[in-house]
Order: sequence, then structure tokens, then C-alpha cells
Amino acid sequence: MKNRTVGVLVIGIALLIGFIIWAFNRAMTQIVNTACSHGPACPMWGTLNFQTYVSVGIMVFVAAIGGYLIIFTPEPTHPQAQRRPAPKPEDYKDELAAMGDDDRRLLMLVIDAKGSLFQSDLVAKTGFSKVKTTRILDRLEGKGLIERKRRGMTNVVLLRH
Repeated sequence: MKNRTVGVLVIGIALLIGFIIWAFNRAMTQIVNTACSHGPACPMWGTLNFQTYVSVGIMVFVAAIGGYLIIFTPEPTHPQAQRRPAPKPEDYKDELAAMGDDDRRLLMLVIDAKGSLFQSDLVAKTGFSKVKTTRILDRLEGKGLIERKRRGMTNVVLLRH
């Protein structure tokens, strides 16, 4: 989740805490007014004021954390987004020209998917059998054009730059 979004959520929680403080303080003031006959010298007023100040301090602290998250923390960036630009077919024209139709078709699908695609998606998009797709990917991996990484029950095919 983005830091700014978390900051806004934290400030929303601080506002909710502020409303609860206001409602609690209002109810307690009415109770103290009816229960305490000494006036301002009643010890319940001191307790009520202390509890109000502590709770308002906590609310301000929570709101300050939210403000800090909104203003001062940088937004995280995805490491792959920084690492490399989206691949283009022109970058692989020599390799594409030297390979067969099936190999070219698979490599183009990976390039069109911006360099990352599940192996099962390649099988579905090409209509090739799993065995044929695996053999083609073995050849492409042997040439250093792609690499496969295991993700659960399938592989992710990544374009090597």
C-alpha cells in the first residue's frame, strides 16, 4: 500500500478517535454535573480533565504519524520497474531472424508481454502442447534469450536483456 494512502487512513483513524473523545467527554460532563454537588472543587472534574488531555494527546500523536507518512516518506518503487525498460522487437531482430517460426512466435509473445509471462499462458496462447512449449523454451534459454523461474506450480518466463 502506498505511504500516502496509509497516512490518510491513519489521519482518518485520528479523526475517529477525536469524535469518540468528544462524545465520551460530553457524556462524562453530563454525568459529573448531575453526580457532583461540590462544583468545580469536585475531584471528578480533575479526573475528567486529565483523561481528556491524555486522550487528545494520543489523538494528536496518531494524526502526526499520519501527517508524517503523507508529507515526508517517499513512495516505494517496484524494483523491476526501475531495472529495465520494456523490451521491443527491434532489440531482438537478429535473434528473431535466425530462428524458426515456432521459436519466433513464443519469443514475440514474451516480448509483447513486456518481458514476463507464465509458461501456462504461453501454452494457452499458442495452442502448442506443454511438451513442445517446454522444448522451445529450452532452446531459447540455451541461447540466453529467456530464463524460467519457478512460481508455485508453474514457471514464469522472463526475457533476458
